[in-house]
Amino acid sequence: MTSNRRQDVLEFLREHEEPVEIADIALALGVHVNTVRFHLEAMLATGQVERSVADGGRRGRPPQVFTATRVMDPQGPRHYEVLADMLVASLASSPQPQQQALDAGYLWGEQHVVASSGSDLADLLTMLADFDFAPAAPAQDAEDSRSIELRHCPFLDLARDRADIVCPIHLGLMRGFLAARDSDLTVDRLEAFVEPDRCVAHLATLSA
Repeated sequence: MTSNRRQDVLEFLREHEEPVEIADIALALGVHVNTVRFHLEAMLATGQVERSVADGGRRGRPPQVFTATRVMDPQGPRHYEVLADMLVASLASSPQPQQQALDAGYLWGEQHVVASSGSDLADLLTMLADFDFAPAAPAQDAEDSRSIELRHCPFLDLARDRADIVCPIHLGLMRGFLAARDSDLTVDRLEAFVEPDRCVAHLATLSA
């Protein structure tokens, strides 16, 4: 497979402190030089390897040589869901878990800035769309025109198990975002999973 062969090339370079020629890599791995060249070009683009020119001493053009970049592999696996699980568990064990979750979301919302369209509601929808909540504002003549439907949860697996923590974070996110804009709007409450495919955020106007 392409990914396995690329990893073989990268591991070979990591095992050699000195720069290595393409032909030497191909010989060691038993593959064609063009195969090695293809993978090296891809890894140059991602910053996994570095290219230089071999020192002189031979006739003709000196060959290109490669070394593995001495950084954490940017193409390595990620396990952000594990970090999310740990953070949610930490919040759940705090003295006031829902309030702390709300505060965390509020701070997150305050710090998330979007280019303003001039409408607080429109900008709130843009922010929620940026975070993949798939928001939709009901039509003005709808029975409840002061609400936003959230048709996707970007943290669905966590929210199913720990809605008591994840949903207050989402509520705080919306409140913090509006507060940072000095909006007269806020989100009064968030109803989670009112139907299997949607949550509803209810808007309210702040008292003067």
